[in-house]
Amino acid sequence: MESKRVNEEIRIAENLQKIKNRVLVFSGKGGVGKSTVAANLGLALSERQLRVGLVDVDIHGPNLAKMLGAEGKRLEPAEEHKIIPFRITKHLSIVSVSFFLQQADNPVIWRGPLKMKLIQQFLGDVVWGELDWLIIDSPPGTGDEPLSIAQLIPATGAIVVTTPQEVSLMDSRKAVNFARVLKLRVYGIVENMSGLTCPHCGKMIDIFRKGGGEKAARELGVPFLGKIPMDPTIVELADEGKPFVTHNPDSAAAKAFNEIIEKVITLSQPSNE
Repeated sequence: MESKRVNEEIRIAENLQKIKNRVLVFSGKGGVGKSTVAANLGLALSERQLRVGLVDVDIHGPNLAKMLGAEGKRLEPAEEHKIIPFRITKHLSIVSVSFFLQQADNPVIWRGPLKMKLIQQFLGDVVWGELDWLIIDSPPGTGDEPLSIAQLIPATGAIVVTTPQEVSLMDSRKAVNFARVLKLRVYGIVENMSGLTCPHCGKMIDIFRKGGGEKAARELGVPFLGKIPMDPTIVELADEGKPFVTHNPDSAAAKAFNEIIEKVITLSQPSNE
């Protein structure tokens, strides 16, 4: 049993050696748009000719495949129990538990050990090849899945997603402190759903208050990566499997997101370690 565990750790370590940057995207609570940020982060990086892998370990609510137009797809068979990720574009591949479900609305009713095993397989058995970035969409909170990922992947960075309202900000502070306890580098905080531009007068409406994410980042001493305004087309495009960062590039949300991407890339450089 001990030798099997050691072999799994070796497989994971060997696989991860081929990946330059490994980032965990998570949040202290659900409903803040974490998967939207992860999907668009992966696609925006790949549009810059960087080799990107996306791992959806939000096992009970895997949404990345749908957001990227791969809902209902199946993975190619591989030899020696290996997993070939599904290719979205030339530079972007994804693996998700949704690819293994017979029907999209089937619930995943698993206890901790089974979820841990799946995470180990995604990290050790997926044939990613050489990657510039591995983006991990984690379930919300500070429980088993994000803990397992953080323990299995050395030197993982973290991006915390929040919204402006106080309840979400309280949870984002917990998420930042969770990352610090596990010695993860916090790339910064992204404030999602940050205001809505009125379609009639063009003024910004602060539905969920204003500036909370930036304040939390300042208080916690971590970078504030930026804020993404609300836009009804984000929801419409996600439902159609079309990420807004490439399908609505002139929108305020896409422009804000690309500024966030540039900050993440800069922070990942060795001179900023």
